[in-house]
Amino acid sequence: MSVLLAKKKIIEEWVDYNGHMNLSYYILVFDIGAEVFLSKFKMGEHSAKTTKRSTMVVETHTTYNNEVKEGDEVDVFLSHFDHDKKRLHYKLEMYDKVKNTLSATTEVLSLYINLNLRKVAEFEDEKTKIMNEFIDKHKDNFKSENLYFSNKLKK
Repeated sequence: MSVLLAKKKIIEEWVDYNGHMNLSYYILVFDIGAEVFLSKFKMGEHSAKTTKRSTMVVETHTTYNNEVKEGDEVDVFLSHFDHDKKRLHYKLEMYDKVKNTLSATTEVLSLYINLNLRKVAEFEDEKTKIMNEFIDKHKDNFKSENLYFSNKLKK
């Protein structure tokens, strides 16, 4: 199984006039999940505030597979992760907790940014080591099929 990142209950404010979660809140829920591993890699909110290093999403591919409605509980999993010297490539999956059905996916390509300069930067050795250890630990759980951005990493 992929790496569990977050569990969320869908609240009324996230539901639109069609009676299901609005697409913008799918991205919010995915972003809450992404913050979990970005923080482990020292690239999350704390890093942005203290070291002025963070990531910025430059491309996504999102699928909406099954409706999510108010009161539903969802789990967000990291199903793929890779990187090069300055890019992160990952895929997240959202599952309905009760039905255990795939609700949505998002595949993301992010750049590592020096926020002082507002320019792309290379990962520090410490962060590369943390990411590589994470990949080694979880690679057997990752899925590499149906990825759109694998060819964008420069290895």
